[in-house]
Amino acid sequence: MSSLKSSTMLLIAFFLSGLMERSHGEKTTMASSRLIDGKAIDQGIAYFLMLVALVVTFLVH
Repeated sequence: MSSLKSSTMLLIAFFLSGLMERSHGEKTTMASSRLIDGKAIDQGIAYFLMLVALVVTFLVH
């Protein structure tokens, strides 16, 4: 069970590090920060759902 927790934590850390890198990669101005980017929201939801599916698959297997 310990290896399962460590693998899950490693996967989550890898996923979050990718999100942090992505968020620091683009500088926004004050005018553009007020606009909601639908594509970025959709992509964030897709990443989250893929992570959930991967964790569930790993736990069931």
